[in-house]
Amino acid sequence: MLNLLSILVSPIENYLDHPGDLVAPAATHSLLAAAQSTPLLLVTTSSRSSDLITAELKSLVGEASVVNFPAWETLPHERLSPKADTVTARFKALNQISNNQIKFIVCSIRALIQPIIPNNLENSQIKIKVDNQFIMGDLIKKLSEFGFIRSDLVERRGDFAVRGGILDLFPADTEHPIRIDFFGDEIEEISYFAVSDQRSMEKVSTELTIYPCRELLVDDQLKERAIKLGKDYPEINELAEKIIQGITFEGMESLAAGLVDEFKNLVDFLPSKCQIWIIDEPRVRTRAADLISTNDEFLSAAWSNLAWSDEKEILAPIELSKKLKKGGFFQLEEIEDFASKQEFLIRNLNLYASKPEDELIDFLEGIESYAGKYEEAILDIKKWHKSGFQVVYTAPAIGTLKRLTELLNSNDLPNETVTAHKTNDASNLVRLIKSDLQHGFISDKYKLVVITDKDISGQRSSDKDLARMPSRRKKAIDPLQLKSGDYVVHEQHGVGRYSELINRTTNGVSREYLVIEYASSKRGQPADRLFVPTDTLEQVTKYVGGEAPALHRIGGADWQNSKRKARKAVKQIAAELIRLYAARMSAPGFAFSPDTPWQKELEESFAFVETIDQQATIDEVKRDMEKPNPMDRIVCGDVGYGKTEIAVRAAFKAVQDGKQVAILVPTTLLVQQHFNTFSNRYSGFPIRLAALSRFNSASESKEIIAGLKSGSVDVVIGTHRLLSKDIEFSDLGLLVVDEEQRFGVEHKEELKKARTNVDVLAMSATPIPRTLEMAITGIREMSNITTPPEERHPVLTYVGPYDEKQVSAAIHRELLRDGQVFFIHNRVESIESVSERIKKLVPGIKIGIAHGQMNERVLEEVILSFWNREFDLLLCTTIIESGIDIPNA
Repeated sequence: MLNLLSILVSPIENYLDHPGDLVAPAATHSLLAAAQSTPLLLVTTSSRSSDLITAELKSLVGEASVVNFPAWETLPHERLSPKADTVTARFKALNQISNNQIKFIVCSIRALIQPIIPNNLENSQIKIKVDNQFIMGDLIKKLSEFGFIRSDLVERRGDFAVRGGILDLFPADTEHPIRIDFFGDEIEEISYFAVSDQRSMEKVSTELTIYPCRELLVDDQLKERAIKLGKDYPEINELAEKIIQGITFEGMESLAAGLVDEFKNLVDFLPSKCQIWIIDEPRVRTRAADLISTNDEFLSAAWSNLAWSDEKEILAPIELSKKLKKGGFFQLEEIEDFASKQEFLIRNLNLYASKPEDELIDFLEGIESYAGKYEEAILDIKKWHKSGFQVVYTAPAIGTLKRLTELLNSNDLPNETVTAHKTNDASNLVRLIKSDLQHGFISDKYKLVVITDKDISGQRSSDKDLARMPSRRKKAIDPLQLKSGDYVVHEQHGVGRYSELINRTTNGVSREYLVIEYASSKRGQPADRLFVPTDTLEQVTKYVGGEAPALHRIGGADWQNSKRKARKAVKQIAAELIRLYAARMSAPGFAFSPDTPWQKELEESFAFVETIDQQATIDEVKRDMEKPNPMDRIVCGDVGYGKTEIAVRAAFKAVQDGKQVAILVPTTLLVQQHFNTFSNRYSGFPIRLAALSRFNSASESKEIIAGLKSGSVDVVIGTHRLLSKDIEFSDLGLLVVDEEQRFGVEHKEELKKARTNVDVLAMSATPIPRTLEMAITGIREMSNITTPPEERHPVLTYVGPYDEKQVSAAIHRELLRDGQVFFIHNRVESIESVSERIKKLVPGIKIGIAHGQMNERVLEEVILSFWNREFDLLLCTTIIESGIDIPNA
């Protein structure tokens, strides 16, 4: 793409000849780097920043000359191991850099100061090819040294399995696992195979390189060092013994300083004449200092109460801490001194000048966001085009480019879609090109403007932040969670009030009992008490109805009458449901049209690769919508498995045929989350979205309701407010019910009653038995999404005794990645004191408090504030298990 911007290359090269630090808008940083003639290392503040700049550079100069050197997700002294794909990416990058295959290296400050275990890069790779001679036993031994785990069936990255003369292996950098078929000591065939059914796919004829899954390679030399480490420090002899036996374990990298003589850093691998640019230098220095202090906290916490040991507490010897500290982060000043000795030029690239000698770029400026105002953007493009500017529009998806082509054509603006290899010429056409540039820039001096889809849509966050569906665990009685005064329901005796948990001895047998108070059987007498043994707790459930129910009397008719009325109401609802579903099955529905070009554009702009289950479900939903009968499908899938995207595409399909879509969600927070998700996905398309909940002002609600009635609102996302009698739709075509299990039967059927020909799509991570029964009997169709997304990160879990050092270190670690923290404390009466304790541990942290005894509106405002990142930490009870999704926490 740099060819299209060639008019700027020479001025930028002249600018870079200035010896001082550089000052330029963030949107131009990758362009300045691309114009640099010598090899270059770019250091950013975070992994996210390095990912973005890497993608931009690859768009400008091609993928072959750019590499991103990732940092571990874990800290050096944290008792967690980095992910296999991160380790593999680091090995690959170091090999490419050492072989002078790369001109541009991008890394975060964390990756720069991260110590690198000095492995022999040539010996840290296995090359395999068909017809190669390779003894299978040697390959198995090498894979074990590389940290691969032997299993019966290969399902995850880092696994390998052996069956006779066949070795299955899943390298961390391939999309599919590979199957190596041996004939004696010769590799006869290599092919990819599918994880789902283990069947072979296409054959591989090229050479494959396999890299380690761990940086600490368990070879014979390491085992010898582990013997010495175990003898010198008996406290960790158990861990050393595992390494001696060739057993890898979680967090073994934190012992690296005791197992290697010295560490390297990234500067050791840089090519000669390389420059080092530190982007946003003040923040980089602050981040480096924070990383070092947080890692020191983990060093102290990791050995203060050895959770490695079976003993309750062992004080860490000072000598062990000193030895392991050598494996901590380098100081940034150390890296700079080392780079200076190697005669590498270090420059800062900042947004603002901090010294008089800083050189400000004077011919490039950033572009202000249009915040979705396409008319204004088109007017500006017209103005630039008329003034003789070369206009380049760029977006990451072909569909988005096609959409803008239509807009430009309708406004009589000549344009062409070009490839990355297109060179600049004198034709006065608006150029459209696919790239990952985040934001554009303008040069009045050289009459060139680059504008991106994000500049126009106003979308500043990645599509990969798509809100995930929350899940909810089943309510179950836990006597330790009950507080005196809580209402409970006994299967035989009805609603009572929990009093206490006591121990009683009867006939020499001691048992624990739940004491439940019921209404007095006689007026003026004390309340009746029921003693329920803890081994029959299945008869007791927590009351989930109104706020203050009347207590039943033991042996009275109240409870039986209540159950009889409930049964009668259930029968009435069931009969009504049968009539409704019979009407829906017989009524002619609306047969939606096949996919339009816009539908394909929307789907092409999806930032992820659809899983097999997800694509199958999307196809099933589309087929149902295109049938003349009303759709009634339930989509089941775990949290984060991509159910939201299915709703996005189904709603878009409905709107294409002029129908309205209602999306029913259980909480106000989910309204906001889905509104943002749908807005991001629909940016660039003429679709009017509206969010309806009690957080709307009266005038906003009135305007949305009028829009629904008139048909000007295409998609509305709302809570139970959508079920109100004053809501009328002009032409409702699709109803989406999210978190289906959170709504009562009557809630869900209310909208269906109004329109028996409305298509219905329900989604749930935990469907209720009634829904499953209807799916099994064929009343409703059901789709299952059981495959997790490829990029889904595993949950790292650490269990140990409460330790303030661990708590402080964990909070600091999360804040360092610009993340947020949930802190669970399930005692409302002491939650304020816990807040004060956390503030002392982490000064300056912003804390929000949430629990079930708060006013509902106040509670939702706290959760929304946390979601909007106004708090760093949410101190809460287990209330967060119900329908809360904070992607950043």
